[in-house]
This record gives sequence, structure tokens and C-alpha cells, in this order.
Amino acid sequence: MRIAQVSPLYESVPPKMYGGTERVVSYLTEELVNQGHQVTLFASGDSVTKARLIAHTNEALRLGQTFDPLAHHIVQMQEVIDRIEEFDLLHFHTDYLHFPFTFSNPKPHLTTLHGRLDLPELQYIYKKFGCQPVVSISNSQRLPINRANWQGTIYHGLPFDLYEKGSGEGNYVVFMGRISHEKRPDRAIEIARRAGINIKIAAKIDKVDKEYFDTKISHLMEQPHVEFIGEVGEEKKGEILKNAKALLFPIEWPEPFGMVMIEAMACGTPVIAYHRGSVPEVIDRGETGFIVNSLEEAVKALENIELLDRGQIRRIFEKRFSAKVMASNYVKVYEKLLNRHKPIHPIFGKPNTKLAG
Repeated sequence: MRIAQVSPLYESVPPKMYGGTERVVSYLTEELVNQGHQVTLFASGDSVTKARLIAHTNEALRLGQTFDPLAHHIVQMQEVIDRIEEFDLLHFHTDYLHFPFTFSNPKPHLTTLHGRLDLPELQYIYKKFGCQPVVSISNSQRLPINRANWQGTIYHGLPFDLYEKGSGEGNYVVFMGRISHEKRPDRAIEIARRAGINIKIAAKIDKVDKEYFDTKISHLMEQPHVEFIGEVGEEKKGEILKNAKALLFPIEWPEPFGMVMIEAMACGTPVIAYHRGSVPEVIDRGETGFIVNSLEEAVKALENIELLDRGQIRRIFEKRFSAKVMASNYVKVYEKLLNRHKPIHPIFGKPNTKLAG
């Protein structure tokens, strides 16, 4: 199958540091290549891939001085359309940006929606573009947009060898990802304080969250049980996670997926998460972690964390959240879309494989 993977240009594929969407695009692209498909990746020039790379910027937009990122993405969309006959199917990871380009185009295409969908403007978008075939990354994510043309829910996956199971002997818990109100690092710090355990904060601070960090979080970092590490890459992330007793995920928003949860599971590290968004779909209660609704419940869960089997957590990750499983599920959707687009035989009324090429 000849597949185009179209990634946002804000981060490289894979990203050098933080970057959820671009990491998923990387893992999917590489696994599709491993499975024998001909894949072309549309991404920034500093991306690293076994697929054919078509770049529209020399480096990820976040790394340079970019005044209008939309301009780069519009050129990227046109480049995809200019090359459309080179592919059997187009797979976009660029939200709804390409919808006007693909709205009336007969080429099979699919969009994975990576972000939150409870924004009021999206109702306006999907009223106009409701026929666009889309995939959700959790069943919870899709709830606000009933009118969308859902092709399925496909959970994110990681390569088997990206992380290894650890012992959890570091005598600390970890908060990892991004410093923001919806992620609630303050809750994580308080849970660790009440439980009498150290916590490592390995998280990125975006410009939009700088004021929140300065006014609500920075003073909490001065407590003796808190170690602020900042944004980390893959290698350091794995070391931190596999030695942690648990990952704290005390979110306050409808999390679309939560990649860090399966990263922890890949290390055999249990997750203590608040009951929000995708959490009940990702975490198996009492096996890969605990789902809680309060600080008190989180502290109690942490006291019982040793009851969970880290080997079993890793096995569940391999069964449910590997890149191989993710890619295979996408291929099923690709095949379904391609079958729909086969020309109809004028006499027998069945898809004509000869006409379809």
C-alpha cells in the first residue's frame, strides 16, 4: 500500500523532546514501513525516518523564528495535493487544516484527531465537514462531536524496544509531560507530600503556561520532596519512569489519550490517575494502576502500589499498546476506505478490481 503520512511541522518526527502527535506519527510510520508498506512522510527537514521524507521546512517550527506557522502548513497541504496520484491513501495528523483540500477529492483519506474536541468552534467545522473520515484516539475523545464520520477508535502505541521494564526502586513518584492547569502538577506535588515520598517533575513549560507556572507552581518546587527536572528526551524519560514507584496523572480535563500513561506501562510502572477523559479506557483498574477521584484516594492508592505486578503491567502494554497493534488497526481502516473507493462494475454491480488498478 502506498501511504502518505502528513505530520504537523511544529516538531520534527520524532520530536527531539516533548511532542505527542509527532511521536505517534513517527511510531506509526516506522511500523508501517516494517510491515512492508511504501510510506511517504510529509514533515520538517530534521525528521528521521525509514520512509521517504518530503520536507517543507529545514527544521521544526518550534526551533526557529516563525511568525506565521500557518503559511508553512498551507504550502505543505498543496504539496500533498500536487503529489496525490503517488498514493493509494492519505493519512493526515493536522487537525482540520486540510479539510478544504480533501473535501471534494475522491482520493481515500483519513484524519486522526489528536487533540481535545470539546471546543465550541469544532461544532461549526463538523457541521460543514461532517463527511470527512476521522479516527479518535479514545472513545471519550469523540463524545463532543456526534456528527463526525467516525471510522473507529485506535489507541496510540509504542515500539516494543523503546522502553524496558524497571524495578521501581528509585523511591520516588514522577509527574511527566507538560506543566499546565489541566495537567495539575500541584495535585501531584501534594499527593507526594501527603504520602511522604519524593517526586520528580519532568515536564515542559510552554509559553502559554509560563504565567501559570510562575504564579501557581514555581513556589511549590521549593519544597524538599520536589525535584524539578524540566523537559526530557526519550532516554532520560525511560530512566526516570522505570525507576519510579508510580506515575501520578491527576488531570483536570478530558484527556484525549495520555501518552505518558502507556510510556509508564511500557516500563512496568503503575499509574495513579484521576477519572477523567480517556483514563478508564487506558488503565486497567488494579492491574496497571488505580483510578481515583480525590487526593485522599490517590494517597491510599500509592500506599497499595506494591500490590501491582510490574511484569504484568508490561505484558498488558505489549498486548494493548504496542506500535505493531496500532499500525495493524490503522491498516484495517485503510483497507476499509480503499474498498469503498473501488469503482463499481457497470454490469455486476461489484467493485471492479481491474478498474481500481
